Amino acid sequence: MSTTPTSSTGGNAPSSDPRQRRREQRGWYIYDWANQVFITSVVTVLIGPYLSGLACDAAGASGSCLEPELRIHPLGVDWIGVHPNALHPTLTTGVVLLLVLLLPLVGALADQSRHKKRWLFWLAAGGSVSISSMYLTDDYRLTALLFVLGNVGYGLSIVVFHAFLPEIATEEERNRVSVTGWSLAYLGGALLLTLHLGLITWAPDIGLGDAEAVRIAFASVGVWWLGFSVLGIRKLRNRYSELVSAPGPPRIGASLKQFGQTLRDMRTYPNTLLFLLAFVFFNDGIQSAIYFAGNFATQDLGLSLTVLSATILMIQFVAFAGALLMGRVSRVVGTKKTVLFSLFVWCALVTCGYFLPPGEPLLFILLGLGIGTVLGGTQSLARALFSLLIPRGREAEYFSLYQLADRGSSLLGAGMVSVVVNITGGYRTAIFSLLFFFVIGGALLWRTDLKAGVEAAGNTPPPHL
Repeated sequence: MSTTPTSSTGGNAPSSDPRQRRREQRGWYIYDWANQVFITSVVTVLIGPYLSGLACDAAGASGSCLEPELRIHPLGVDWIGVHPNALHPTLTTGVVLLLVLLLPLVGALADQSRHKKRWLFWLAAGGSVSISSMYLTDDYRLTALLFVLGNVGYGLSIVVFHAFLPEIATEEERNRVSVTGWSLAYLGGALLLTLHLGLITWAPDIGLGDAEAVRIAFASVGVWWLGFSVLGIRKLRNRYSELVSAPGPPRIGASLKQFGQTLRDMRTYPNTLLFLLAFVFFNDGIQSAIYFAGNFATQDLGLSLTVLSATILMIQFVAFAGALLMGRVSRVVGTKKTVLFSLFVWCALVTCGYFLPPGEPLLFILLGLGIGTVLGGTQSLARALFSLLIPRGREAEYFSLYQLADRGSSLLGAGMVSVVVNITGGYRTAIFSLLFFFVIGGALLWRTDLKAGVEAAGNTPPPHL
């Protein structure tokens, strides 16, 4: 995992050499390309229907798995039971709870480490190996455990990955770098999902069952994630700030103390705090829509895995172009206005989703077209905005809060979805409930004074903020 220079570099400011910045930015893009396949193929397309199928078989479902009385007992305790279709959102809730505990610690430790690249590599390696290991089992309990471990590895690695953004790009470059990373991530996810779609479509012709084809796809995701991670991380440089007082490994006690100080300091950055609160709500809607789209399509709309995969594949290509388009729009009308408009579009999309009739793949594809248009831009511009609202030298800590807001919002969404699915047996009403989160998040973002927040953090507000 070496690069040039091999030693840690003091100070967190981006390099004054444009060539060095471009080299690091290319490495950063590659990790975005590497990890997105987990979200695209595993989280969005495969794990929901696959895990629900394993759970429904374990519950003894005959035909439809929408009967509200169906139950499984993943912990082996009779009095703790969940509906098979609710296993996926319940696991997502559990992942969020784990990350709520771990994210602040990892963020603080990374800020005090001289080896941030090493942190990124091992977290990515842990997540990717866990996902590939799902190839080895068809037991729903073990599959669920490996999925949780992969999710935790992904969530923790993203904290460290995001913390590199202020170190590799100037204030004026943040939007461009963040949008480019998201765009390439969706392109990479689309490429591997194309191969997965072909594998699933032609599985019977090459002597594979659907479940075996899905497990092969899981294995390929882990290999892709880890392989490209190595290539990308090599181009980054280790840096350390004034938080690193002495050589040696970071201390947990000092890291937790520093994180507590960060929480107290945030009171002096009210617009950063308000932006985080807005992000919690509107990101809740986005993440929940991504996580449970597969379940909604296959369970409530009765669509095949092939149709779902093709739709998600289309979304990746549209999101690639949509992120670039929204990046250009933001440079004309301003980043804040662009994100607010995208949230209005999200409100319209989840409302349309509630009224989709079963067995109509064309309408689902059109809904996916709308999602892809705003998906990448909303997330990439939000990431760029937050990078401007944090004080230099505290990147991993503040991005751990950002990731905590990301996963914390998933806790709200997954918890709501779990409750609604346990009551109704399906996802239609749960998807419609996401409207609440987009409305609240948009209202809070509208009240955030971004220019004052950027200046308070000691950064220079870029044009068209």
